[in-house]
Amino acid sequence: MASVCILFLLWATCMLSEEAVSETCRGTRCFPDPDWIGPCVGAHCQGLRDAASSRTFPNSAQPRPVRVYPSFQQDARFSPYQGQSAPLAPYAVVQAQQAVPDARRTNPKTLTADVAHPCAGGTCPPADGDDTAARGCKGVGCKLPGRMRHKPKPCVGNGCGAHAEELGRGGAAPVHVRDTAAQFLSEFGSETGAWIQLTCDMKAGANDVPSEDALVLQLQLSEDQKDLVEALKSQQEEVRELQRLLGEQQGTLLLQQREILEQQRSMFEQLEDVKSHYNLMMETIKQTSFQNIQGDLGGHVETPSVRDGAGNAQQALALHKVDMEASVMEDRDECLEIPGLCRDQQKCLNTPGGFRCPGMTEHDAFSGLCGHGYFFNAAVDECQACNDCDGEPAASPCTANADTVCSGAAASAAPEAALSLSWAGDVSLPGAEGHTLAHFSHGAQLHVSGRSDSALVAVEKGRLVLRQHGLVWLDENLSVHHGCRSFIQACLRLNSTHGSEGRHLSGVRVEQQDARSFQSASISGVAEVAPGDLISLSVRSASQHCNDSSEGVQLFHHSAASLSLLWLSHDTGAVAMTAQAAVSAHYHTNHRLAFRTTYTSDPYVVGLTHDGRGIRFAESGAVRFVFQQALYSMGHACVSEGFQVLAYLNHNGTGSELCRSFRPGVHYRDTSLSLSGAATVAPGDTLLLEILSPPQCNVRFFGDETGISALSLVWVPAALSSSLSASVSNASLPSGAVRNKPLFFRQTTAGVAQMDLQGRGSAGHRRDVVFRESGTASVALDLKLIHSCNLVKVTLLRRGAAEGARPVPLAQQVEGQMPEGSRYARVSLRASFQVHNGTAVFFTLDCVRGRVNQISHQSGSGVSILWVAA
Repeated sequence: MASVCILFLLWATCMLSEEAVSETCRGTRCFPDPDWIGPCVGAHCQGLRDAASSRTFPNSAQPRPVRVYPSFQQDARFSPYQGQSAPLAPYAVVQAQQAVPDARRTNPKTLTADVAHPCAGGTCPPADGDDTAARGCKGVGCKLPGRMRHKPKPCVGNGCGAHAEELGRGGAAPVHVRDTAAQFLSEFGSETGAWIQLTCDMKAGANDVPSEDALVLQLQLSEDQKDLVEALKSQQEEVRELQRLLGEQQGTLLLQQREILEQQRSMFEQLEDVKSHYNLMMETIKQTSFQNIQGDLGGHVETPSVRDGAGNAQQALALHKVDMEASVMEDRDECLEIPGLCRDQQKCLNTPGGFRCPGMTEHDAFSGLCGHGYFFNAAVDECQACNDCDGEPAASPCTANADTVCSGAAASAAPEAALSLSWAGDVSLPGAEGHTLAHFSHGAQLHVSGRSDSALVAVEKGRLVLRQHGLVWLDENLSVHHGCRSFIQACLRLNSTHGSEGRHLSGVRVEQQDARSFQSASISGVAEVAPGDLISLSVRSASQHCNDSSEGVQLFHHSAASLSLLWLSHDTGAVAMTAQAAVSAHYHTNHRLAFRTTYTSDPYVVGLTHDGRGIRFAESGAVRFVFQQALYSMGHACVSEGFQVLAYLNHNGTGSELCRSFRPGVHYRDTSLSLSGAATVAPGDTLLLEILSPPQCNVRFFGDETGISALSLVWVPAALSSSLSASVSNASLPSGAVRNKPLFFRQTTAGVAQMDLQGRGSAGHRRDVVFRESGTASVALDLKLIHSCNLVKVTLLRRGAAEGARPVPLAQQVEGQMPEGSRYARVSLRASFQVHNGTAVFFTLDCVRGRVNQISHQSGSGVSILWVAA
């Protein structure tokens, strides 16, 4: 619209300048002479000019005449004023005053001009409608729309002259034009000294959009913009989610790569060990070759006996070589060497120490699928090689589903002259080949098996029958899996032949777990026995819901003896004591235990303090003790933080911590805590026990006559005993994919002459415990660790007497998966065995299907040993 107005202004300016030059007067009647009938040209217009020039203006300067050219007549189709199709009468604009004193000048859109009708005199016909063209109306004013033309009163007679003079004096009414172009020209005219009246019309074009359509279009654009913004936001959320998933996948990939690198590193270490053992074997073979043996025998007369001796030596050397090769090459591939395995050679999978057949069951094992010299290990679902006990007697032979149980070293002295003896055996569920008891009513007696020693014990009907007077310390490493709704309780019981009733020596509770994995529980107790006394083990359920379980109760069959016995003669002067803890209703934090004595063989040497909170000793010696406490806990803090049992020794008024054990807690369930240790005591020393519980954990302790809250202790005079304690060393701790890695220790007590931890410079540095005198040893190990293994195995082994001989397993304990929600797990091992001068023992850790993440070396992990002379 602005461009059209500007073009119109340019055209109007040109027309104004052209009309200002011409002085020709045109019109039908220029003068009021009634006799004038022709056009007014030239001199005929003089009167009008004189009349116009004779006007006076406020200012002295004469203004330049200006004419206004209106727009062409609008078409009725595009007229904004519907219903006004007739054009308005034209106007003739004459010279306007530069200064108008009245208020009409205040409005910039109101332009005032002096207007004179073209009819100057005579009888003027009315100027209506389209008669202007017929009457010779010319000029720009004739082209103005009818609504904008001035309609003066008809001029008739002589009065027209006066009327014209009045018009010349400015008596005409003002014309109001409300238009933007007129305002622009008014401002332009004010600069040039004249006011200009303009009318600018617009024709609707193709680009015009009705206001309703524009609003709809704007709303549509707004909705489309919102949809676009929402789509962009959703795409950004998807990109963020994809980035998060990518980050998680990258983290998982990095973790897998670390595990692969760790496995490769472990493999390389094993290969280096194999190489070193092989080189050592070859050197040994070279040094002990048959030629050297034949040279040694060359000085003798060749007789049939000599020839037989040489042949036997050669055969022994060959067997020794085979044994060494078998011990070195334990990664033997049975799938390639033994034909017909797994009924399909392609399905056989080689494993360390055995092989695996997919889908193999215990029924297949009993049918002989594993073959001779192998047994089926149900814990790992694979066939493993039977243990040969390194030529020593076996407590129980290798069966289709159980490994050989070695008896250990036999006592060299006669029972009458011996001060201490040991015995080892195995425990299983009755009448179950797979060691599974599906249904039992409240309880079942466990079946004890092992060699019978006429001088010490005999095995009859699954129970131990004692043959000698003395004191007996028993340890059972139980690994049980049960599907009972509540806990099950394992009990150690002594039945006397002297007419007195039997009594429980100890009892522990194994909690219910949703994971249904194996749980370790160690049971220990002490008693004074006589010939004919019976010792038995049993398990019982707290409810009948165990009968409805299809899984029932299952025991893990260890590769070593699970039950061990330490016998002490009365000639040693040893003292046995049992006490029951005084149980209070509830404890929320620390609980200092108080006891009441249930049995003691010599109250003068070992007894309780006046308040019952400590066990006092009247003479020097070495003690072995165990404490077990059943409890019921509530709160998630019980599971995450767990419980700790501490033992303190008060010597000359100064208390020091002897040992501590950790136990993961439970939430709304029953479980048992246990602590076992050994220490050297002096006259006046006091042993104190304490239980540490999380602050946000509600605990209720239980105690009854079944030994679930009992202390068992044996004291041996210092002349015949000694003790040693060590904590797990923080150097070379096994971690990652651990496969039979040895544990290293740091000795925490003073050295003794009877035993010590192997020193620096030896092959078993900080690993082997070496005994210097013959006797009997009782060992207790506790480990506090974090792992993801299906099974964690802790094994106690004795090194063979011959160089390069395979170690002999003495005891083993197995723990299943970590309880859900707990930070640490715990596994304990207890055993008694015979030792000689030079006997060396060590511990190994084995992780089945998983990894060991951390072993606590600051507290909760350590070993304690009691030695008693033979």
